Amino acid sequence: MRGRGEPRAVVFDVDGTLVDSTYLHTVAWWEALRQHDRLVPAAELHRAIGLPAQELLTRLLGEADYAELGAAVSAAHGTLYGQWHDRLRAFDRVPELLRTLAGRGWRVVLATSAKGGDLAALRRAIGADDAIDALTSAEDVEHGKPAPEPVRAALDLVGVAPESARFVGDSVWDVYAATAAGVACLGVCTGGTSRAELTEAGAVAVYDSPAALLSALDAGPLRD
Repeated sequence: MRGRGEPRAVVFDVDGTLVDSTYLHTVAWWEALRQHDRLVPAAELHRAIGLPAQELLTRLLGEADYAELGAAVSAAHGTLYGQWHDRLRAFDRVPELLRTLAGRGWRVVLATSAKGGDLAALRRAIGADDAIDALTSAEDVEHGKPAPEPVRAALDLVGVAPESARFVGDSVWDVYAATAAGVACLGVCTGGTSRAELTEAGAVAVYDSPAALLSALDAGPLRD
């Protein structure tokens, strides 16, 4: 239990949680694989979104194909996804959600596997840097979600204990990572993962969208 005066934090996944990008990544991976004569159903790709690129490709192609094609496919994905940078959009009321939480004393942290130009584009889409206390990216951790390292790294940046934190994500990989780090996870359905899947993975509460989470702040796990 959090003691009086101890800091608290909300850690947010970004792709599919705050920014409407999950299906753009799905299409970019689909096309990148097609360019290298690997035809993977979009549904399988969608279910793997949220994993680090190496794990995503190994899961879909196997170790041998990843060793041969992984770098080239990842580069193609980056080029294809980069075409969408200027059209990325945050979900409805995301800036208001982040600023409201910051105003209530929560330290707001982003934990994303994005880096470089992708990360800059996501931050522009969110448009609420004034509410964000810290950020971890793929360059800050050795192992991405579902490993707990990104969540732990995010909390270390703001000096918050797991029991005083919440994590918000859109995929089962987010839920697994948060749970492994000892942090309660709130799910949102904006990445295309169902309420039932998020709940079964271990989410303590699930909302249709960031806007729905904002509307429910006073009644859920982020209440004061």
